[in-house]
Amino acid sequence: MDADWRIRFPGRMLLLGCGAVSRCLQPLLLRHVDLDPRRLTVMDFVEPPAGVEQALAAGARYVRHRLTRENFAGTLGAELGAGDVLINLTWDVDSCALVEWCHRNGVHYLDTSIETWNSDGDPETTPADRTTYRRHATLRALGENLDHHGPTAVVEHGANPGLVSHLTKRALREVARALLDERGRRIEPARRARLEGALSDDDHARLALWTGTRSVHIAERDTQRGDRPKEVDEFVNTWSVKGCHEEGTAPAELGWGTHERELPPLAVTHATGPGNQIYLARTGMSTWVRSWVPSTGPMLGMMISHGETYTISEHLTVHDGSGGVVYRPTVHFAYLPSDAGLASLHECRMRGYRMQSAQRVMSSEIVAGMDELGVLLLGHDLNGWWTGSQLDITRARALVPGQNATTVQVAASALGALRWMLAHPERGLCVPDDLDDEEVLAAAEPYLGECPSVRTDWTPASGSWDLFGAAAAATARDDPWQFTNILVT
Repeated sequence: MDADWRIRFPGRMLLLGCGAVSRCLQPLLLRHVDLDPRRLTVMDFVEPPAGVEQALAAGARYVRHRLTRENFAGTLGAELGAGDVLINLTWDVDSCALVEWCHRNGVHYLDTSIETWNSDGDPETTPADRTTYRRHATLRALGENLDHHGPTAVVEHGANPGLVSHLTKRALREVARALLDERGRRIEPARRARLEGALSDDDHARLALWTGTRSVHIAERDTQRGDRPKEVDEFVNTWSVKGCHEEGTAPAELGWGTHERELPPLAVTHATGPGNQIYLARTGMSTWVRSWVPSTGPMLGMMISHGETYTISEHLTVHDGSGGVVYRPTVHFAYLPSDAGLASLHECRMRGYRMQSAQRVMSSEIVAGMDELGVLLLGHDLNGWWTGSQLDITRARALVPGQNATTVQVAASALGALRWMLAHPERGLCVPDDLDDEEVLAAAEPYLGECPSVRTDWTPASGSWDLFGAAAAATARDDPWQFTNILVT
């Protein structure tokens, strides 16, 4: 899609939250959505921060107001009506409450993560209740009571979760085509027919099955660095500080594959629901996994809890005729944040997971680096395949002045979802995997920098310098793609 695309929208649009991602999305809305800027409202409980001036100069309104459990219905009713759009970029406003209100009132809805009221502030919440599995169970129950052809609501559509679901579909198609086209590779005729049929039907679950994909890593390395060092008792990050803290202190969580032979230490399973996920009785920021990205190769990343581990594993599940599970890959996040972000998380952990007194999202102080975000498909006939975005700070600032690479990736994905939603206004409640990946990527890709799709021979034992023999033991196992080889112990 041309980078100058525009889509007409005659209604009102309310943007909840004016954090870093919101301030990045605002100029993109003005650039790509043909709406009267006077019908765009930005709402947050703080004074207008730096970075909102362009939207205000164009005619947008800024309303200082905190949305709560008690006042949200009245507040939204005064701002929105049938055919309008609500974009929720807050971190502590209940997504399901907003989805239900929007559905009942004919309003279209978009957010970048499933949140709950004061999601980071209740010490009585159990670990299980802090998982994305439980949040999706609540969302699923809500969806069963909504009209499937009602106003479109797209939940969890940032960079990840969101963009990575579409990259997974792209990667699966590319692996399948490479298997079918690679010279000298002999594929049994029945399997070839199944792969060709799955490609023709756009059936990504069966593509994953017939390519032999065992695991899907959302593999991200952020190398952005600034000229202003992190201070003691300061949390520094390239995206939402509150969001990073909430995700990092949630239980480590992953979609659990059918090829796995044994549960890892501290694993907890769920007694209800589809059973496609497990979690570990430890925080995501303290759980490390082996992974790989193209620019630097092998890496160790934090297994932070993310919604895509639920939706991707669910959408790539293959069932038999009676509803039993035939196939499912293991799906998890492997996140290596910026140096300042990594130091901030480590200091937070030393403080008993209590947030530092000062917080900062890096922007103008960044001098170099990029955010490299993609999906790594492992265990198929071609070993490994990474597909994603490599956006450096220079390109990010050229695309959206004043922003960093991470916020541009998130905003680009939200923009792609918004375009899809406006083009398909009656699809009911959707997660990213329900959207057409080519439509979303076409709208978002002009903002994603380089988008390589490359094969790798990396395995969990690659480049390992374990002086005590653990790597050798992993190499000796007959299946390198068992999660026990991925998990760093």
